[in-house]
Amino acid sequence: MKADIILSGVGGQGIVSIAATIAQAALDNDLFIKQSEVHGMSQRGGAVYSHLRISDKPIASDLIPMGSADIIISVEPMESLRYLPWLKEEGWLVTNSAPFINIPDYPDLNLLYSEIEKFPNHILINADEIARQVKSPRSTNIVMLGAASPYLEIPNASFEEAIKKIFGRKGEKIVELNLQALRAGREFSLTHQKEKA
Repeated sequence: MKADIILSGVGGQGIVSIAATIAQAALDNDLFIKQSEVHGMSQRGGAVYSHLRISDKPIASDLIPMGSADIIISVEPMESLRYLPWLKEEGWLVTNSAPFINIPDYPDLNLLYSEIEKFPNHILINADEIARQVKSPRSTNIVMLGAASPYLEIPNASFEEAIKKIFGRKGEKIVELNLQALRAGREFSLTHQKEKA
């Protein structure tokens, strides 16, 4: 088992929580993990990204070579395109469709979506809206993790257990909201797969 994951978004969108949840789920399955630091202006709404590598064998480097990432999980659509050179041809691009407009010349959304849709294996999900529907607007990042979960070789139950561990100190209500966000994101991807089949 091997998964090379690029996480991307904007500072404050919860990239660290996605990474921590995936890492916990991987450790619970006795897998090796390496993660690069989260790079970028995370306190100022700037672009942030991280490399996360998971394997059943020891991992030498925390950096993913160009063209070999299995999946990009992006909480922001423009940021998803920034890392396409890292994605392998048969990899998955899983991105939020809701923009975080923090620059005056933000690209036209229809152009962004058309670029994303050119990629054969993509999930374009309005994670902000789904998070609102499950009454947890701050859980957009966990909706994104749920949407990506069918493309990661880790049992879904392990992600749920990881959420309980990561968010447990915040109380049962926060855990339950994040579990609902995870399930809603996963359901979106599974439904999308069926519609494409």
